[in-house]
Amino acid sequence: MGIRITCINKDAGHHENPYVAINHLNWVNDRTNESGRSTRLAMYDFVKGGGEAYVQTATARAALIPEVSPRGTKYVRTRPDHTRTDNLLSLPECR
Repeated sequence: MGIRITCINKDAGHHENPYVAINHLNWVNDRTNESGRSTRLAMYDFVKGGGEAYVQTATARAALIPEVSPRGTKYVRTRPDHTRTDNLLSLPECR
């Protein structure tokens, strides 16, 4: 259970890594069917505080984990799994 990330929005331009380019993540709560939109920093705080968030693909479910870049930027990424593509970065852009 937790929240399923459904799409992301990324900034254009140069970033220290592709996850830092994510500025918003849309999600759906598994239990309540509530949906919402969170900033990268709010999602970092949610996961860092013990909240469960994940990306579901046809063949995998990858949990989000909190990370901090060498420059101190907080972001989330998916835990590596057996897929070759990045589960989070492969999500479509939110409309």
